[in-house]
Amino acid sequence: MAWRAVSSAEASLCNTFFYGIVFRYPSARIFVFVGARCRSHYPNMTGVAEITAALKRCLKSRGMTYARLAAALGLSEASVKRLFSGGGFTLRRVEQICRVLDIDLFELARLARSDAAAVTELTASQEQALAADHKLLLVFHLALGGWRVDQIVAQYSVSRAECLKLLLALDALRLIDLKPGNEVRLRTARHVNWRRDGPIRRAYQEKVLDEFFATAFGGPGETLRFEAKELSAASREVVRRKLERLVREFNELAEVDAALEPSERDSVGLVIGLRPYVLSLFTRMRRGKRIR
Repeated sequence: MAWRAVSSAEASLCNTFFYGIVFRYPSARIFVFVGARCRSHYPNMTGVAEITAALKRCLKSRGMTYARLAAALGLSEASVKRLFSGGGFTLRRVEQICRVLDIDLFELARLARSDAAAVTELTASQEQALAADHKLLLVFHLALGGWRVDQIVAQYSVSRAECLKLLLALDALRLIDLKPGNEVRLRTARHVNWRRDGPIRRAYQEKVLDEFFATAFGGPGETLRFEAKELSAASREVVRRKLERLVREFNELAEVDAALEPSERDSVGLVIGLRPYVLSLFTRMRRGKRIR
């Protein structure tokens, strides 16, 4: 990768089974928790692989093919493919791609860095503190989404003083770093995996699912599918891997869209489930072996 003297903005680059998917716009912002860590410089230098991966995520989120990018850059599609496969980016070329994708270098650096060692699971004590205070959980959720203090105060029933107090509490929990000017730096990934039997799931999972399925999935952008089929163990594993990939892509899209203003985004819920399942009415009619 070629480097030159950079501005402060550019410096951030340096340094029978149940199979169900539901997708909707919920009224509450509690279903999806996603995010990334941002630094103004990287002591160990963000690698070419991380930057390339971040650019690929941006391309995917915008539905842009290599062919379209090549046309915008005045290059052949083969040349663009070589750039992405070999990582032969100059900083000038990265700047050009960022302009095409409508993303600045700060955001690209944040996306690249988020693949590095961000924490995705909180400690039990951190989760307990969030579970015990729904306002603290709300502000953490919004911080993961890139909301600023003024945006939180404008959209939610939280005063500026209360918001700062909650951010200081998150700082004390080592979930964020509250910087001068009330800038929030995450100490976690934007996507947090809540503990399977942890405080957050115990406190909120039942309520979330009840609210999520309380109404029909008939609105714009909403979809609900349920499929019950008989599959082999090998086929089940194939489906499981595909679902895991879908979740990763969902979180990657949210990661990229965190650069947008809150007014340009909607809170979206995605629930995925895969498990052995037979309708109880059928189970009672079955002879002999019992379906587990």
